[in-house]
Amino acid sequence: MNRSNPKLAAVYMIGAIVSFTLMAIAGRELGGSLDTFEIMMYRSIIGILIMVTCITYLGRWGDIHRRRMPLHLFRNAAHFTGQNLWFYAVTLIPLAQLFALEFTVPIWVALAAPLFLGESFTRTKSLAIGLGFIGILIVTRPGSMGLSIGIIAAATAAIAFAITAITTKKLTQSENILTILFWLTILQAVFGALCAGFDGVITWPSGINLFWVTLVGCAGLLAHFSLTRALHLAPASVVTPMDFARLPVVAVVGAMIYAEPLDPMIIFGAVVIFAANYINIRSEMRSTSN
Repeated sequence: MNRSNPKLAAVYMIGAIVSFTLMAIAGRELGGSLDTFEIMMYRSIIGILIMVTCITYLGRWGDIHRRRMPLHLFRNAAHFTGQNLWFYAVTLIPLAQLFALEFTVPIWVALAAPLFLGESFTRTKSLAIGLGFIGILIVTRPGSMGLSIGIIAAATAAIAFAITAITTKKLTQSENILTILFWLTILQAVFGALCAGFDGVITWPSGINLFWVTLVGCAGLLAHFSLTRALHLAPASVVTPMDFARLPVVAVVGAMIYAEPLDPMIIFGAVVIFAANYINIRSEMRSTSN
């Protein structure tokens, strides 16, 4: 039975694009009131409530276990680091620049996969990685603009997300998705509480901030669920161009809400990064079909 359904995948991708954009807006709105550790703690608490409700409703508590906990810990430490840097960067650099640098995650995965997953390093992957780094230079323009702390944070977040992707792939070889998501929410909440409370002060959200925190938590889970469902319903070579629509959407949102300039060089650099990702994906699709 052919389960490919590009039209339904497109619907899920619209949900993912909207969710990622809303999460970026909520993160920026919270930036002046809560630190990134507090945002992550509250986001994870909301995630725990959603996960517990879903697992209970599905009657799947028997699927949750503690095998491979060291890898869960490492994966979530990387994800926690990346997400904190992402929320930090969202308050410092244009949204389009942040999302363009986030699109470099597959490039870092392709670079690290031969070392950690035993995947082959082909000439096509080398071309894709080289093209991806050219795109990074176009987006950041270190010679003319300088490497600001926001750019460094966003680029480092992408590397942390790549580590998360690699460890997730290793976990999926033996773990079910519910176990991975359950420990994601639990460990992220623990990390967030420890870091947020390190100085002895935790700011509790109230008023409009309570709305933004709830939006961050719900939008984050919905975004990743929608993206996963889209990849289940259509090949990565179909989904990735849809995901790239995030960039022009968030660029327009940034211009309309925050008066951010529509920088053509950022868009051009993102197109180069997308081309690098697409070359790599098409190569993987061909090798899988052979």
